[in-house]
Amino acid sequence: MSRKKMLVLCTGNSCRSQMAEGWVRALKGDMFDVWSAGIEKHGMNPNAVKVMAEAGVDISSHWSKLVSELPEQDYDYIVTVCGHASENCPYIPGSARRVHAGFDDPPKLAKDAATEEEALGHYRRVRDEIRRWAEGLPENLG
Repeated sequence: MSRKKMLVLCTGNSCRSQMAEGWVRALKGDMFDVWSAGIEKHGMNPNAVKVMAEAGVDISSHWSKLVSELPEQDYDYIVTVCGHASENCPYIPGSARRVHAGFDDPPKLAKDAATEEEALGHYRRVRDEIRRWAEGLPENLG
């Protein structure tokens, strides 16, 4: 079976989409070639890198990028992981199946945290939710 091509989109390509790319590559790399991008570039979120490393997935070499910076190709799936990206998804030609898999925004959840450990708890929860989603592929693509 040939691998399917998946693009994971988020607003800033700094946290959720990067985690999803890391999990899909680590857990389902035999089934999917996966890329992530944003509709804006916010840079890599260091807490996302940290909590993924805790779970054994290294995304430290990833970087925040726009869809226009990826090679032009036909994707099989375009997955949005935040509402803003779903509502503002750029036009991407082709016959890709569009899927929304929404996850809470860890930086937003952590902004009022009293301690770093409390803040990281939000990142860990979303990391684990994204892992469960990735473990359920391809069924979780609708």
